[in-house]
Amino acid sequence: MNHCNGDQLLMMLAALANPHRLRIIAALQNEGRIYVSQLARDIGLSRPLTHLHLRKLEEAGLVRGQHEIAPDGKALNYYEPTAFSVTLTPQAIAAAALSLCDAANKTET
Repeated sequence: MNHCNGDQLLMMLAALANPHRLRIIAALQNEGRIYVSQLARDIGLSRPLTHLHLRKLEEAGLVRGQHEIAPDGKALNYYEPTAFSVTLTPQAIAAAALSLCDAANKTET
């Protein structure tokens, strides 16, 4: 799915505007690649809630997941942070605002 730059910035900021998601990013940064159940235990959330937050972070491009099968046949979902960087300046926000898909669509009509 392709996003306009401004839309991607909004997704990233919305994903990061949650304290649990900030803790998830911090845990992944500190521990590296980790599977969902272990991450949930580490940050003190239920596995389903952790998975929900991971999905939001993944949609925003801040983490990536990978499914693997353990030697015992158990499916494990591993996650790790992506190499992202967000610089917020008035100029960056102005450029992002011009690249919003909604703004582009409204200008065309």
